[in-house]
Amino acid sequence: MAITSNDRRDLLGFATNCLVAETIRYSALSSAALAALLFFLLTSNTASADPSLQERVGVYIAEFNAADAASKVATLVSNADATDWVLANAPLFECPSPQLEKIYYFRWWTYRKHLRQTPHGRVLTEFLLPVTHAGPFNTVSCALGHHLAEGRWLRDAALLDEYLRFWLHSGENGGPAAHLHQFSGWLAAAVWDRYLVTGDRDGTVALLDDLIADYGRWQTERQRPDGLFWQYDVRDGMEESISGGRRVENIRPTINSYTAANARAIARIAELANKPEVARHFQSEAETLQAKLLNALWDPQAEFFKVRRPDGAFSDAREAIGFIPFTFNLAHPEHAVAWKQLNDPEGFKGPWGITTAEQRHPQFRTHGTGTCEWDGAVWPFATSQTLGGLANVLRGPPQSYVTRDDFLAQMEIYARAHQQDGKPYIGEYHDEQTGAWLITGPKAERSRHYNHSTFNDLVITGLVGLVPRADDVIEVDPLLPPDAWDWFRLEGVPYHGRLVTIAWDRTGERYGNGPGLSISVDGRELARSANLERLTAKLPAPAERPDAVK
Repeated sequence: MAITSNDRRDLLGFATNCLVAETIRYSALSSAALAALLFFLLTSNTASADPSLQERVGVYIAEFNAADAASKVATLVSNADATDWVLANAPLFECPSPQLEKIYYFRWWTYRKHLRQTPHGRVLTEFLLPVTHAGPFNTVSCALGHHLAEGRWLRDAALLDEYLRFWLHSGENGGPAAHLHQFSGWLAAAVWDRYLVTGDRDGTVALLDDLIADYGRWQTERQRPDGLFWQYDVRDGMEESISGGRRVENIRPTINSYTAANARAIARIAELANKPEVARHFQSEAETLQAKLLNALWDPQAEFFKVRRPDGAFSDAREAIGFIPFTFNLAHPEHAVAWKQLNDPEGFKGPWGITTAEQRHPQFRTHGTGTCEWDGAVWPFATSQTLGGLANVLRGPPQSYVTRDDFLAQMEIYARAHQQDGKPYIGEYHDEQTGAWLITGPKAERSRHYNHSTFNDLVITGLVGLVPRADDVIEVDPLLPPDAWDWFRLEGVPYHGRLVTIAWDRTGERYGNGPGLSISVDGRELARSANLERLTAKLPAPAERPDAVK
């Protein structure tokens, strides 16, 4: 199909605005049709398209489909349609690491498998097969924040709009789903983080009252008289841990970090809504809880954030949840010493991933196998959170404990762990020494393609380094070490109503556009550096965009 450059500009502007700028509800086209149109326009008649990469994506997905041939699970988007869905919705990514590149597409393939259509719109599941602790449509709230983090990079923005409406308005009398608080969560923080990608002010502000009400429910249910929050391990999604138990009311770094981050996010959303008093109130809530968390849960002897038991004593175990304050930018520079445990073989460094408890502890891996143990085995849920915290530390004040080489090494280990019997796989949790997935037998089928973590968000925001911001500056700060790869490319990323491409080409021979790191927006290069380093550019105003609708 041949189209003129003017046609392409007009159609690309229309499709982008519909999908990314949240006007899809006013369009006669379906979201799937718009996504397909957008991808076609993005990759047609332009030197930036890479047919060989598109072919590789097709080969990858054919491999995933073949390995999944025996599955009887019905999905909204079938395996036969998976290639079209991924190409229409997900940013294209390529790099010199075949394993990491393949797993990037495997994770979009698995994410798509968890889509379900409901009377309330589309939702995402954690388990493909029904589980007894799920709510309607097999939904579970435990990984909701992960789902939002991963899905914010899809071009079909309406998907997460529907998913959020399900959680916030599918319950009794149009209220929240009854099982929203079955597990702790960072819902408001995830909504804010999504806004940093979409730039959808109206859609985000529309959720403000719901998020305020949700925060109040957490205060009623879990706040102590001293202002801190408690939680059962099981309701954090972290059963059978060293520090607590399924019925122990521990003061945990998890729920306190989530709640502080939620309060801070509500304050920022209130600012968007021009409600300064609400913003001041929740900013005060966030700062107060942050101070209490840092004071109460930092163990200066262990140099780590730890659980406090109901009697006020610290747990004697360092656990991966002690990294979570860094994930939400709550820790201070003096707390960075905790990260020396990441690379310690007696701490959290395992051949197959980051352990959920320190390996030197006498109760490490003593709670059995197959009943959701968090006493040391590797959980992708925790790996995602820990690597998010590591990214924040690496972009923060100088420290001597971790480097960008550590981030790449852990991402490579994480990618390598996505396998079983030589085929791509993601399950619940695995052995830190062998990589073997630990849910076995008939129960293992429920764990197949478990949607309980992020991976692609860490590629986009971490390795490639697109740092979401609320202003009109696009920032790229790759955590990839400068000497690691000679090239990579991330193309077609929806960001603030634009489509972004980020490319690194050390010699200029890979892409033929000159050497260095470049940022392009809607097909126009905005910034370039000869080195793999932090790079920023001012986003063009809509009227300046070459594809703007006339």
